[in-house]
Amino acid sequence: MSGDPIVFAMTGASGAPYGIRLLQTLVAAGRPVSLIISSHGLRLLKTESDVSSVDELRQAVGAEGWDRCVTTYDDADRGAGPASGSAKSGGMVVCPCSMGTLASIAAGTSRSLVERAADVTLKERRRLVLVPRETPLSAIHLENMLRLTRAGAVVLPAAPGFYHRPTSIDQLVDFIVARVLDQLGVAQTLVPRWGEPPVA
Repeated sequence: MSGDPIVFAMTGASGAPYGIRLLQTLVAAGRPVSLIISSHGLRLLKTESDVSSVDELRQAVGAEGWDRCVTTYDDADRGAGPASGSAKSGGMVVCPCSMGTLASIAAGTSRSLVERAADVTLKERRRLVLVPRETPLSAIHLENMLRLTRAGAVVLPAAPGFYHRPTSIDQLVDFIVARVLDQLGVAQTLVPRWGEPPVA
């Protein structure tokens, strides 16, 4: 493993495949991950990816890599490591990020470990990447996104591009995951950059 742990939260917005693929990629890169899954995030994993438990997610990611890289935390435990500014951190990503979670982070309410960890990431001036998947967006959604952007967060909507001529859902998922990895400073070769040849 290399680097400080990335705090990784999964909440109840549609987009479970993004979260699973991002976690697989971080583990494959040997990056330590502090994983928090909300109750709605667990429900989403079941609904969209037939992953019914954290153990099934471990199997989907790969048990050996998971055991080496992933530490899980209960979203109800606001006293866990990711809640402290003194804990080492390589930043935080919420993928997918529900509009409820986004609003709570924007308001600084910290009702859960996910929200507290995000609050800490902002106050410590670390990288916070939020991956919402919602459409259309209300004025409230947009105002919350603007507030978070002004506070230093990166709002990265799950809106894949098509210039790389994707031919599968996996390629669309990888497009977003690659952009998240770039924001987190993790090397990736999932999708060719503009002007580069296709990934083999």
